[in-house]
Amino acid sequence: MPPRVAVDALFYQRLRVILRIVIPSVRSKEALLLVMHSSLLVLRTAISLYVAALDGKIVASLVRGRSFEFLLNIIRWLLVAVPATWTNSWLSFVQNKLAIAYRTRLTHEVLEQYIGELPDSPESKVYYKISNLDDRIKNADQLITHDIQRFSAHLAGIYANLAKPILDVILYNYQLSQNIGAEGLVLLTILIQSSAALLRAVTPSFGTYTSQSAALAGSLRHAHSRLAEFAEEVAFFGGEDAEKEILEKEYMNLVRHEEKVMARRWWYGCAEEGIVKWLWGSFGLVVCAIPIFFRLPGLSVIDLGGRTEGFVTNRRLLLSSSDAMGRVMYSYKDLAELAGYTARVSLLLDTMSDVRKGKFEKRLVASALDGENSGILSGQGKIFEAEDIQFEDVPIVTPNGDVLLKSLTFSVKPGGHLLIVGPNGSGKSSLFRILGGLWPVYGGTVRKPPASDFILIPQRPYLSLGTLRDQVIYPHSQEQMKARGVSDADLLAILAVVGMTSVVEREGGWEANREWREALSGGDQQKIAWARLFYHQPKYAILDEATSLVPSDMEGKMMEHATALGITLLTVSHRPSLWKYHSTILQFDGQGGYVFTQLNAEKRLSLQEEKGRLQAKLLEVPKLKSRLAELRSLANLRRDTTQ
Repeated sequence: MPPRVAVDALFYQRLRVILRIVIPSVRSKEALLLVMHSSLLVLRTAISLYVAALDGKIVASLVRGRSFEFLLNIIRWLLVAVPATWTNSWLSFVQNKLAIAYRTRLTHEVLEQYIGELPDSPESKVYYKISNLDDRIKNADQLITHDIQRFSAHLAGIYANLAKPILDVILYNYQLSQNIGAEGLVLLTILIQSSAALLRAVTPSFGTYTSQSAALAGSLRHAHSRLAEFAEEVAFFGGEDAEKEILEKEYMNLVRHEEKVMARRWWYGCAEEGIVKWLWGSFGLVVCAIPIFFRLPGLSVIDLGGRTEGFVTNRRLLLSSSDAMGRVMYSYKDLAELAGYTARVSLLLDTMSDVRKGKFEKRLVASALDGENSGILSGQGKIFEAEDIQFEDVPIVTPNGDVLLKSLTFSVKPGGHLLIVGPNGSGKSSLFRILGGLWPVYGGTVRKPPASDFILIPQRPYLSLGTLRDQVIYPHSQEQMKARGVSDADLLAILAVVGMTSVVEREGGWEANREWREALSGGDQQKIAWARLFYHQPKYAILDEATSLVPSDMEGKMMEHATALGITLLTVSHRPSLWKYHSTILQFDGQGGYVFTQLNAEKRLSLQEEKGRLQAKLLEVPKLKSRLAELRSLANLRRDTTQ
């Protein structure tokens, strides 16, 4: 059950934190827009007061039959329309500008924490950690795009929807007290406050509903994005029915929630309109009639026209005041919805803050609660920057608390290529994530170069949105490339190493812009990733099945070129053809054990070949046994026949 979201002290505390972000100082652009907005609200209220009085004068001139006075008042009515329409248009414009300014400030702050830290900072990689090491947020993309936009729009709107009605109520009620006496106003206030308390008592928790709607919509969007991401796998498995069931389930969860909210809104709308529009309207008419039927102290005797003018003016003021009070009540619903979006944005900010401090909330596997494993998870390792790589008694632990290795010790010197082998789930990729600073260290000592000295080439490389040039130099820009003294001719020479010079002409030049995951084959994508490696020339390269789709002759050429550039390779591969390029091997057994030793490629290959020959011979044993049984059977049959 999600936590209840309400307009309470926690909401105001969250809102205060976010307001410091969107309005950083009194001299900021946002503060200036807020002052401008406030001035326009005051001006519109002043115009409304003038129009209320003018309305009464127009009706009074009709009752008295004074045509010239009537025409003069009509001209005044038309003249006041100019500043009134100008003010209303400016109010809408400034409110939209405020919403954009709030969104810009908040988005900039979120992105700075989410993806803008220095690469080697321990507080970096929040975008990765928030998705893989923490369970609180499943769809950060929706929070950063949709929820921040809705929060900004509600925050900009709530000021006008709340400040303007409150100002109107104060000014209109003051003017009414001058016209009908303080006693009538006090009576009206008591009646309105009593009915308002009743309305608040039956108001549903719109903040909770808004927060839940946003979460369910994000879950549905996430399900659709996963289908698009893994469309090929789903198509090969024929998983259309299963995926359709998942999508329909997510959609129906959202629809059931929205239908429940609609039912609550219907009942609330009936109560709201009945009280605000009809009940308060009847209260107002009664109060407006007081000066007509009763003689109030301080009010002189006036004629029919004067009474008509007073009634129309007071009624106009009262309708405006009633409308303002209604908007105050309506704004409580808007405030509750703002509380829902505030809770969502606050969740994002709080989670990012915790992740940057190394505090994660992740559902753990059952084995994580065991005595020894629990002790490992409560520990904290040490990380030092060094030229080489050294692991000393370092446990390998997944984000969900699964301890793959309780203690790992190995070392890699620059130029000493390491081959890593083992079954799936044994800790190979987990080791790389620790080296890249993505996963925390729960014990022991890690000495390694900074993360900027590593480049990862996975089996399915990442290809960014952009030009063909961008794929080779990622994450550099063209300006950074030129600052390094690298030209397009140099890039073409790099592509020649991986046998891809033809791709430039084939795709239409370096400026060609494609969805490169679809335009390039799997083998070409891996070659582009190797070209990227040769462009950056880091000290270390992590190769995770990075040549699985590349021909063996090109594979050897790329490995030799990386060695010539002084790049130390940490390779995960089961291809025997790669053994000769590595000097050490780290072999995991998948049961929490490992072997780290020197790699004699020739001896290992001869043993592998001998193993293959023996396995082939062993495969022949059942056939030989079967043939032997047949021969024995035939021999016995001949012996019986001879006898």
